Amino acid sequence: MQRYALKIEYHGAPFVGWQRQIDLASVQGAIEDALAKIEPRAHNIAAAGRTDAGVHALAQVAHCDMERDWTPFRLSEAINYHLKPLPIAIVDCVAVDDDFHARFSALERRYLFRVLVRRPPATHQAGLVWQVKKPLDIDRMREAATHLMGEHDFTTFRSTICQAQTPVKTLDRVDMTEHPVGGGVEVQFDVRARSFLHNQVRSIVGTLERVGAGSFAPDDVKQMLAARDRQACGPVAPPQGLYLSHVTYETDPFAHSPLRRG
Repeated sequence: MQRYALKIEYHGAPFVGWQRQIDLASVQGAIEDALAKIEPRAHNIAAAGRTDAGVHALAQVAHCDMERDWTPFRLSEAINYHLKPLPIAIVDCVAVDDDFHARFSALERRYLFRVLVRRPPATHQAGLVWQVKKPLDIDRMREAATHLMGEHDFTTFRSTICQAQTPVKTLDRVDMTEHPVGGGVEVQFDVRARSFLHNQVRSIVGTLERVGAGSFAPDDVKQMLAARDRQACGPVAPPQGLYLSHVTYETDPFAHSPLRRG
């Protein structure tokens, strides 16, 4: 068996999330079905992160084990052919050692959250951003985000159905940038950590948005975190603005990919 790492892009709207579920459309299930058409047998792929329903990916990483010795180009082309017309694409593919594991070898996950701030309805960005109409004070949001950096008990900012063994996580970065768009501005959140709790990013973004809109003070976030109580959290941001944007490994498996173009 030869192991391959796959870099995957997908639009999350049609799916219940990454994880395979019986009789429901998932990204994992769609890719495993495509692999079964290439090599007829049961396939079980592993991914760096289990994105929720409606969440997108720019660079999800998964690995699969194949009986045939495929060239990465032909394998990616074959998978993409059998994924049509679903909004999923294998954008890179490389052969890796057997000890590579998309989930357990990952050192950091990076998420992008896009917030469109304008009154006119989203058109080209519809389904790809969270649209809010009230202007956001990015400096207030940045001040609030400083209280979340580092290692904390994030009970307040995780779903009540989260299955993680501990609520303690270390948040490496929460950066915000503004980008002018027609009729408004897009605020992009860059959130990074080794791993995340269920709904942690969306809970953080939803809370910071309320700070930017003036509903909460920046120091309120410190009190929310200290409360260790889900009821203290602000609203959870909707899934359509969230993207798994990058996964970091000790050695980038795609650094010398034959599919990469300069």
